[in-house]
Amino acid sequence: MESSALPPISSLPNLTTSERAAVLDLLFEPCVQLHTLSVALLQERAFPSYDDMIATIGVQLTDLAGSISTSDKEWLETILASHPRLGDKKVTSSQSRAEQAQLNMGEDDESKELARLNEEYETTFPGLRYVVFVNGRSRAAVMKDMTERISRGDISRERFEAIKAMCEIAADRANKAQSNS
Repeated sequence: MESSALPPISSLPNLTTSERAAVLDLLFEPCVQLHTLSVALLQERAFPSYDDMIATIGVQLTDLAGSISTSDKEWLETILASHPRLGDKKVTSSQSRAEQAQLNMGEDDESKELARLNEEYETTFPGLRYVVFVNGRSRAAVMKDMTERISRGDISRERFEAIKAMCEIAADRANKAQSNS
């Protein structure tokens, strides 16, 4: 499978385990825990669209967030932390690098502030990484959102915000990958 091409949604059940994992990697971010959670689902269930598949994975993630089990929450946090820090210079995913391109331009002071906010966020919400669907928003708008979420201080709500953002990012990636094929 090409690195940025998605197979037809109807073919997912017939793909190998590693090909189904590669689909998840393309839409979300490479993460063994997400593979463990969702690779079998892609074989067991036929989806009418990638949006439906992403929504179903969102339900799996939401179930982890709502669980009383500490290990479920830790599993979820590992999945959420697979997304790179905003503004980080060492972004390995080509999709994340492209999505964050405008965040990496600008003044050094803003870069330092974004790094500080990432650190404050991760201190406020241990185990989480700030995840947002950037979608062309300016660095200032993203930092404002980040500051508001830090001030709110609600880790449970943050888990749900991050799941929502991951699914929005995945849907955007799916739409782009399908329109490029």
